[in-house]
Amino acid sequence: MSSTVNTISNKAIFLDRDGVINADHAYVHKIEQFEFIDGVFAACHHFIAKGYLLVIVTNQSGIGRGYYSEQDFATLTDWMKSQFAGHGIPIAGVYFCPHHPTNALPEYLQSCDCRKPQPGMLTQAINEFDIDVSQSIMIGDKVSDMQAAAAAGVPRKVLVRSGQTFSDKDIACADEVWASLADGVERV
Repeated sequence: MSSTVNTISNKAIFLDRDGVINADHAYVHKIEQFEFIDGVFAACHHFIAKGYLLVIVTNQSGIGRGYYSEQDFATLTDWMKSQFAGHGIPIAGVYFCPHHPTNALPEYLQSCDCRKPQPGMLTQAINEFDIDVSQSIMIGDKVSDMQAAAAAGVPRKVLVRSGQTFSDKDIACADEVWASLADGVERV
């Protein structure tokens, strides 16, 4: 008798939150501050249809700085996930880093492996969801998103402008530059 081992693994799209999913108004932590960027739901629905898991990886130093609590973040995250679910879009996981290495309350004041550009949030999701990084994509609006993806071995790194401008050096960290997440419908 022989046994077979299931070697199927998942592919994922890692999404930064502020500036990719929602307009970055700095330290967004209340429902009334959260403004979805046009085209997000259509793009995410497309990604799901293409077989990708959606994983959100977001630095949230506002928690560490005392601007809002982990509970405030959890409440907003639950609401955000319900908005996606209402569009038939499951979010596989949401990972966040509340730390900051120089400007935070004592319990959050640390250099860690989860704050982007470190890959900790991505590697945690990779392990928990058996993600095949070779088939995965990181979409973010900062160089630190691209650096975290590179450190985690994610080969396709997309920088979205979503109203930002980038230097040539910033653009060189990415494999592609899109106007917004909505471009994913045509590019994935």
